[in-house]
Amino acid sequence: MNQRLGFAAGLAGAAMVLAACGGVSSDSDNQSSEGGQAKITTMGFGLPDEHATARIDAVKEAHPNIDVQVNEGGFDEQQFLAAVASNEPPDAVYVDRVKLGSLAARGAVEPIDDCLQKENIDLGKYREQAVKQVQLDGKTYGMPEFHMVRVLIINNAAVREAGLQPQDVSTSDWGRLSEITTQLARAEGGKLSRIGFDPKLPEFLPLWAKANGVDLIGEDGKSVQLDSPEVIEAAETTLQLIQQQGGWAGFKAFRDSWDFFGAQNQYVTGQLAAMPMEAFYINTLANNSPDVDVTIAPFTDRDGNPLTLSSGSAWAIPKGAKNRDASCKFITTMTKTETWLKAANARKAALAKEGRKYSGTYTANKEADEKIFDEVYDNQENKLIDTGVKVALEIQDDAYALPGSPAGSEVIKAYEGALNRALNGQQPIADALHQAQSEATEAIERAGS
Repeated sequence: MNQRLGFAAGLAGAAMVLAACGGVSSDSDNQSSEGGQAKITTMGFGLPDEHATARIDAVKEAHPNIDVQVNEGGFDEQQFLAAVASNEPPDAVYVDRVKLGSLAARGAVEPIDDCLQKENIDLGKYREQAVKQVQLDGKTYGMPEFHMVRVLIINNAAVREAGLQPQDVSTSDWGRLSEITTQLARAEGGKLSRIGFDPKLPEFLPLWAKANGVDLIGEDGKSVQLDSPEVIEAAETTLQLIQQQGGWAGFKAFRDSWDFFGAQNQYVTGQLAAMPMEAFYINTLANNSPDVDVTIAPFTDRDGNPLTLSSGSAWAIPKGAKNRDASCKFITTMTKTETWLKAANARKAALAKEGRKYSGTYTANKEADEKIFDEVYDNQENKLIDTGVKVALEIQDDAYALPGSPAGSEVIKAYEGALNRALNGQQPIADALHQAQSEATEAIERAGS
């Protein structure tokens, strides 16, 4: 209690300034406007495509008395906490599910179990992994949104040029993966010209650790194993893949030069042979470089079993939200089956007008996904999309996700910081992970107090 009061007092002044910067609102903003409408504001959400705009329209259609004002922009944790501390929060916040537990432990977001009951929301229709990410100590703090999984994307031309076949590229045999990475990598004039295999560090460490049989965060979210032998081995193995391709500085500089989301992306130009990547990238490749020759395959653990890491955001209601009933209707309607169907149809139609292909919509709502891929998605006559969608759908239910934790944000900062120090040569990886273990454990203890 004292910790929260001190935190609130320290940020109150800052929050008064931040309230004018978008994403938060004043008391007068939240009063009912003419016609009995309830105004609500959001933070951390944007309107980049039809998945967003069509769902906002669906909320307005279902609840014409709710005036939704979307303050576009990414989630800013310090701005949000300052707004809550000064009692000037937005009415709904959009945040990474892994970080939601930290906000719940600080008292910055409210449990929504009563909201779910009132709106007749059955969490049994949602993916179990995503639901666990928004729960803490038996309470639910958010409505899970997208459900994005990782797949392995292999450049067939680059692999065959090296005398290999796409099926030779596998994450099951780590020793063999190291050999293949060296065989696939290319350098010209002492500089990297093709990455053989990109392990996607530091963000994919949870996937590599799980492939080695260990969870970074315990199931209850209140313990970590960041320096276990299995995690250290996973980190050492993936770091070595980068070291044998010239080291982090050159590796990162070369990767940063790619036209990642363009027609001259790294698969078209032959700058990359293989990497794990979020499934949304299948659509990016298919639409920007439809003739690119790639294989979409599952990432596998060391026993050869398909494995993937899932992630996504959630809608939550901040502490002190002025229009909680309206916020409840908003966050539940945004994630309902019928809302997702409208969004999927709108997205498909918009892409069709541009002569582009629709590769599906992956959500945490299992019922919505079943209807989307039964009623909206159809065979695109595009091998990349059809094969990629099949793989992504097959691994959805078996996905691994970091559980909700009272120090989720701090744990991520701890292990990513450790890997960054090791990548930059500032600290041996084992020492870095020992430090991360201490940092994460202390953060969880602080959250518990």
